[in-house]
Amino acid sequence: MSKTIQDIIDKYNKDRSRLMDILIDIQEEDGFISNDAINDIAKGLDISFVDVEETVSFYHFFSQKPTGKYTIYLNNSVVANLKGRELIKKIFEEEVGCKFGEVTKDGLIALFDTSCIGMNDQEVAAIINGNIFTRLTTFRVKEIVRDIKAGKSIDEMITEGYGSGKNNHPLVKSMVTNGIRRRGLILDYNYKAFSVLTDILPKSSPTDIISEIKKSHIRGRGGAGFPTGIKWEFCRMADAKDRYVFCNADEGEPGTFKDRVILTEHPGLLFEGMAIAAYSIEAKHGILYLRYEYKYLHKYLEFVLKKMRENKFLGKNISGIEGFDFDIRIQFGGGAYVCGEESALLESAEGKRGEPRDRPPFPVEKGYLEKPTVINNVETLCSVVKVLQKGADYYSALGTKNSTGTKLLSISGDCNYPGVYEIEWGFSVRDILEMVGADIEKTQAVQVGGPSGVLVAPIEFTRTVCYSDLSTGGSFIIFNESRNLIKECVINFTEFFIEESCGSCSTCRILPSLMKSKVEKILEGRGVYQDIKDLEEWGTILKSSRCGLGQTAANPILSSIQNFRHIYEQLVQKGKDYDTGFDLEAALQESSRAVGREAKMN
Repeated sequence: MSKTIQDIIDKYNKDRSRLMDILIDIQEEDGFISNDAINDIAKGLDISFVDVEETVSFYHFFSQKPTGKYTIYLNNSVVANLKGRELIKKIFEEEVGCKFGEVTKDGLIALFDTSCIGMNDQEVAAIINGNIFTRLTTFRVKEIVRDIKAGKSIDEMITEGYGSGKNNHPLVKSMVTNGIRRRGLILDYNYKAFSVLTDILPKSSPTDIISEIKKSHIRGRGGAGFPTGIKWEFCRMADAKDRYVFCNADEGEPGTFKDRVILTEHPGLLFEGMAIAAYSIEAKHGILYLRYEYKYLHKYLEFVLKKMRENKFLGKNISGIEGFDFDIRIQFGGGAYVCGEESALLESAEGKRGEPRDRPPFPVEKGYLEKPTVINNVETLCSVVKVLQKGADYYSALGTKNSTGTKLLSISGDCNYPGVYEIEWGFSVRDILEMVGADIEKTQAVQVGGPSGVLVAPIEFTRTVCYSDLSTGGSFIIFNESRNLIKECVINFTEFFIEESCGSCSTCRILPSLMKSKVEKILEGRGVYQDIKDLEEWGTILKSSRCGLGQTAANPILSSIQNFRHIYEQLVQKGKDYDTGFDLEAALQESSRAVGREAKMN
């Protein structure tokens, strides 16, 4: 076993559940994870080769082949495409001298596609050796490739200067900008850090805190909207010695980037929320599960946690409360959208493939390492701090009756002012379009909630953002009338679901690919009315998948058929009941070229 691998395994105390950390360290050290490395890891952790390999092969950012000294991941989200990604991709290939998915012969540069990296407000964007490059132009691509060939460091390649706020911190040094357009409770400048830990918890019992959270009627901000106080109460009632608090920061829904801003500007607020949750359920361990795309924030977040420990906001007897012992560690993912699903996230945190678990039992009963676990997302945990600071009555007066408080939206696409907006629940789609400077008369559609959400037509712009109408985790993408909704939006979103399926359910593994082919057949002018009906029927079958990813994978197609059916009907052939979509003449020409014969049709 190599000394490097042995040292990495020892660093994590030969703990099998820390396999993700071990693999991340080796990937970053060697640029790939070889079969020899997998064999060494298996021996070091006393598990099988297959146990390690199945985890390596599952995640996007792990590779079993060399990925070059400079690894470039170019975002292929729908907004990146709207902003000119295809031209950027072409220039990268020309300047580097290889295609995407390849490594140059000298092993210097590798080019890869990647799903949304949380930069929809500053596309076209790429990750180069873990660092974010935003607003790429053809000029900047040529400059970056020239600098790489000259052997420059990443810091030397950043000519734009560093971004706003903490993006400029010495431990971040990123060109990313925050893009905060509207502040509310969570993004308030006047946040008095850790005042709940010092002023409120010492005077309150855990059940008092849970009662106040329940009284505020705050619900989870991830989209499902489960009441936060009830979730905490269930976990507290579970019969166990050890409990865990997880923050789900795997912000993978395309179009969402609000958590990136919170983690950059208000990480202390988030960690205070995790400590409050820990106090309420009597947990001693917290884990921030963070998407790999935000690895550039790692050193800064560790710095914040270190300061909290020094100031006794983490550790033993926090705020002088005897027995309130709690600490937080950061667990990175490896690039898998499905890990945003809470049980898949737990599997990943335990070092396994991120495949959703069957439920029940729910995580509050049997979660991380089979212990009761509360899982909340970034925005929810930040919100509970504000509930306790301001009081449940104040908080519940914001928003609507069934959707209390504020909501952060990540807004991008065809508007003048993309960025992060904090609003009270209850804004209409029209309100939001006006707020962000979109031309309402020329807005063709709005995708609310990302690909798993709904494509809203102008006739529905009076609908409101709230749990009882348009529930959303925060993604809000605007398309103007110049966009080809089916080709640019629906196909892109469906390809995303195909790429991100864990493959566990046959429905999710097979149907999205078949449905995409059916939509492409319609786009090619070979569709018939029956194809539209088939798509609707297959989409219904897909909802029987085990997790939210599979259940919503047909949403881009179903939602567009529901609200933009006229587009599909204009594209299908009239007066024709059946068309296989198979072009025999074109296929014959292709095969004839391959064997050097003349194609003849009789």
